[in-house]
Amino acid sequence: MLPERTSPRDEDSPQAVLRGLSSIWLDFESQVHHIPIVRRVLERRIRLADYHELLLNHRAQVMNGALWIARAASSVGHEFAELRSRFIRHAAAEHRDYLMLEQDYLKSGGDPAGLARHELNIGSEALSAWIFHRADQPNPFDLLGAMYIIEGLGKRVAAQWAEHVRSALRLEAQAVTFYLYHAKADEDHLGELEEALRCGILNLPGMAPRILKTARVTARLYRLQLEEIGSY
Repeated sequence: MLPERTSPRDEDSPQAVLRGLSSIWLDFESQVHHIPIVRRVLERRIRLADYHELLLNHRAQVMNGALWIARAASSVGHEFAELRSRFIRHAAAEHRDYLMLEQDYLKSGGDPAGLARHELNIGSEALSAWIFHRADQPNPFDLLGAMYIIEGLGKRVAAQWAEHVRSALRLEAQAVTFYLYHAKADEDHLGELEEALRCGILNLPGMAPRILKTARVTARLYRLQLEEIGSY
C-alpha cells in the first residue's frame, strides 16, 4: 500500500526546507568554530598529534557512513525506487573513502599501528547510534538533513582546513587528500540532495519538519564528536 500523502504547504516546499537547512548549517558552523581542535586548525596552530587524531576520528566515522546510507536505502519503499538507487550509489561512492584517510595519516608521519584502532569516540558513538536508528525507519528521508550537515562540511570548510593544516604542519598535498577530495565531491552530493527534495518526498506527512529536526540533531551530535576527539 502506498504511503499516505498530502499536498505540500509553502513551509513544506523544497525552497523552504533548503532555507531551514541553511539556517541550521550557519548556526552549526559558528558553534563548530569554538571547538578547541577546530579553532587550532583555523588559527593554524594545529599540532601533528591533533591532525592524526582528526584523521583517525574521520576514518571511524567514514567507515560507518557508507553502512548507514546503505541501511537507509534498504528501508526505502519500492514507490521511491529511484531515490533508493541514489542512496545505494552514494554508499558505493564513499565506502572506500577511509583509504584516503589512511594515506593521509601515513603520509603525514602517523604510526601504522594506530590504524588498528577502529574505536569511536564518545560523541561518535552517540552520532552513529542515532543515525543508524533513523536509517532503520521506513522511508528515512529525514536523513537528508543529516547529509546536509555532514556533506556541508566537505563543501564549505574542507578546502580551508586542508590549506590551514598544510600551512601549519608544512605538509604536501598528498597528506591532505581526504579534505581536498571532499571539497569537490561533497558539492556534487549536496546538489543531488537538493534534487531529492523535489522527488515527492515532501508530500509524505511530517517529512519537512522531520528533515529539519534530523539536521539539528546531527549538528549537535557532530559537534559532540569533535568536542570528544581523543575520548574513547
